[in-house]
Amino acid sequence: MNREITAPENHLAPPIRNFTVLLSPTPRGARLARLLGREQLRSWGLPLHPAEHVLAELATNAATHGRVPGRDFRLTLHVVAGTLRIEVTDTRGDRLPRLTHAAPHADSGRGLLLVDALADRWGVAPGPYPRKTVWAELTAAHGPSNRTAGQ
Repeated sequence: MNREITAPENHLAPPIRNFTVLLSPTPRGARLARLLGREQLRSWGLPLHPAEHVLAELATNAATHGRVPGRDFRLTLHVVAGTLRIEVTDTRGDRLPRLTHAAPHADSGRGLLLVDALADRWGVAPGPYPRKTVWAELTAAHGPSNRTAGQ
């Protein structure tokens, strides 16, 4: 008796994508984070907008407000089950980001307002000391939806 043996159907979940890089907490490091992040998103076939803007704001904040000379910041991108998570970790756990409204003519102070408007969710995770991670999540295929900002 001959029986045909077939491979089981492929029921594997989509791959979990990861990207991590350490960068100097300088304007150049923030720019490099944006460029490397953009290329990684492109290689994964994900839309650049609004993720590139969120990534740029978080990296700029780390280089500006989380700067400690001699200590790098870390950019991490994850894609799990259709959600892109952008994480930026710096070594200023004592300086937590706040959502504030900048003066109309101010040169800075709108970064987290932009993150709040573009991301589905965002927040801050402490530690280990002296670190903090500011993160934002976006639905990878469609951009922001079902927003619960600041959580």
